[in-house]
Amino acid sequence: MKQWFINIAVVMGLVLGSVAEEAKDIVIADFEGKDYGEWRITGEAFGTGPAQGTMPKQMKVEGFLGKGLVNSFMNGDGSTGTLTSPDFKIERKFISFLIGGGGHEGKTCMNLLVEGKVVRTAVGPNDEPGGSEALAVSQWDVSEFAGKTAKIEIVDDAKGGWGHINVDQIVQTNRKSAAVLHDVKREFEISKHYLNLPVKNGVPKRFVTVLVDGKAERKFDIELADSTPDWWSVLDVTPWNGKKITLSVNKLAEDSEGLKSIEQDDKIKGSENLYSEELRPQIHFSPKRGWNNDPNGMVFYKGEYHLFFQHNPYGWGWGNMHWGHAVSKDMVHWQEFDDVLAPDEMGPMFSGSAVVDWENTSGFGKDGQPPMVLIYTAAGNPTVQGIAYSTDGRNFTKYSGNPVLKQITGGNRDPKVIWHPPSPRGYGVTSEPTGKWVMTLYVGLPTHEGKVDKKGKPVNEHTIHFFSSPNLKDWTLMSQIDDFYECPDFFELPVATPSSGDCGAASGNLKNKKWVLMAANSDYKVGTFDGREFKPESEKLKGHRGQGFYAAQTFSDIPAEDGRRIQIGWLQAASPKMPFNQAMTIPLELKLRNTADGIRMTWTPVKELEKLRAKSHSVNPLTMKAGDANPLAAVKGELLEIRAGFEPGDAEEIIIKARGATITYDVKKQEMSVNGQKAPAQLIGGKQQIVIYVDRTALEVFASEGLTYMPKPFIPRADDLSVELSVKGGSAKIISLEVHELKSAWTPVK
Repeated sequence: MKQWFINIAVVMGLVLGSVAEEAKDIVIADFEGKDYGEWRITGEAFGTGPAQGTMPKQMKVEGFLGKGLVNSFMNGDGSTGTLTSPDFKIERKFISFLIGGGGHEGKTCMNLLVEGKVVRTAVGPNDEPGGSEALAVSQWDVSEFAGKTAKIEIVDDAKGGWGHINVDQIVQTNRKSAAVLHDVKREFEISKHYLNLPVKNGVPKRFVTVLVDGKAERKFDIELADSTPDWWSVLDVTPWNGKKITLSVNKLAEDSEGLKSIEQDDKIKGSENLYSEELRPQIHFSPKRGWNNDPNGMVFYKGEYHLFFQHNPYGWGWGNMHWGHAVSKDMVHWQEFDDVLAPDEMGPMFSGSAVVDWENTSGFGKDGQPPMVLIYTAAGNPTVQGIAYSTDGRNFTKYSGNPVLKQITGGNRDPKVIWHPPSPRGYGVTSEPTGKWVMTLYVGLPTHEGKVDKKGKPVNEHTIHFFSSPNLKDWTLMSQIDDFYECPDFFELPVATPSSGDCGAASGNLKNKKWVLMAANSDYKVGTFDGREFKPESEKLKGHRGQGFYAAQTFSDIPAEDGRRIQIGWLQAASPKMPFNQAMTIPLELKLRNTADGIRMTWTPVKELEKLRAKSHSVNPLTMKAGDANPLAAVKGELLEIRAGFEPGDAEEIIIKARGATITYDVKKQEMSVNGQKAPAQLIGGKQQIVIYVDRTALEVFASEGLTYMPKPFIPRADDLSVELSVKGGSAKIISLEVHELKSAWTPVK
């Protein structure tokens, strides 16, 4: 049974008289100038003139008119100040304006002053982590002050989260805005898996609260469609099966169908073509619905690879950070389950890692089953670290004693936890707990005295802190290292020494091992670790050489008999006009190898991807020169794996074209170019081996036995299925040439 509860906070009037309607609007301020004109400024929050949209380190600001607006994030959320207009006469019935930012009464607000007193005030919509920087229309009825002198005061007297205000287009008018309903509620008696929520990309965000027995169990923002949606998001309501819940929306247009159109179902509405959508990646993981970014909690547990990820289930863009969850037997075919971590009173669920607690040091195991433990950042105020656990890999419980690590600074996040020293624990191997848990945590520290950027602004110090724990609950600081920014990964690898002319990845020397500390951008240092302190033996080395690769993580607890170090990264490849956005890279095997320049990392595709080969084409060895016919002219395919090995001879360039993408090897420079993105790619033993994966929204290119890895967002034309190999200037010996047409990874495994 459904009931409707509507609290109309503002009741709008009837149509104005014709004389009043004819009166032209009076613009008080549109903030399109280089400065604020006669407006008076105090403090630092508002700068010296209007902002030109989004400020550094700020979420995207939307909904303002023209190019300029008031944006007191000018120096971040730590600055304060006021901006006050000159006097003006109230000559219309209403003052309309756009407002956004913080929702702190008296702290982040716009006031109307008459005779020196505040007679009207308005705040932005945000007072909790998450939210949106979108400005929305608001209006004051000022008819009672007609003819009086007034002024506008914009105030930023808040520090910390949402400690800023956005304002634009302040206008006197006789036109009343459309009626807006506040705190609109609807009740549901839960009997299905989901509530389907209508989404319209780009409209102002609404704030939804899920109330169960009067308690707020979920809070999120959503671009709720007032009429026809672009797509349907889902809210998992299985935790409240058989109960009555209430959805409360902060405000809606009077004629909105947004709340009315929400439906219960066991399926996602509009998912009839799930995984076959036009821009759905077919060999890369992407969520059913919504936005993804960082991979999280990658772990092998009870015969399955678990991939958790930063997920906004309610929007196409970043926000509402949950931990999404997908499981695979082979890292190629993934099954997505419901989100396992939702924002709570400690904040949104930011990135982290997962481990198998083989010796049950945490005490979360039961019936002899070792628990999987998730370690995550709760990004509220304060920002802290928490843990959750499971003994079946499906159902997770947040630890009642959270947080396990309190805030160090507001910029501490992304815990990566390992067991040290590494040992063949679990999967039939028993051992006494002779080691400890080690956490690497990004911590942004206060600026060193006098350190500023080119504009004279303070520079944050990026550090990684190392902690230890006997039980995943109690953590002690051991050491720190500087110059690494967020989402660290930390692992040990053997160092390979390839034989002369070796064109494959060489095996590592198990006696010669090194530790690797990697940052979110995949830059890394190689060194030693004694269980307390990481000592680099290299400078910071460049990781990937492409574009759109970030926050990669490696799997924990891969069985000893496998022994590989396997990484997946966030593939920043958008899928425009789809009900999902972004993806993950293919799984990558990491190795260390000796080179003439020292120890370096290699990235190569995992062998499991060979399962996707549907039809293979090969060309016998040949010598090619400029102008020769394309040996791959007969090959057509949408999803492709291309492997080309060659000795360049006196050729200037070897060029591969795949569905409109151009991959060029410059022989003289020993340099790769992928759609114009360039990177060094040395010949090894006088040879080069290029591997290319082509999907609907991205390429991944490998060269120099994995020393060069170049991911690249790219959307091919649907009608271009061509593959081409050519040589420029001279001739080259093509040693091997294979093209594999691939099938979709979303095809069920038989």
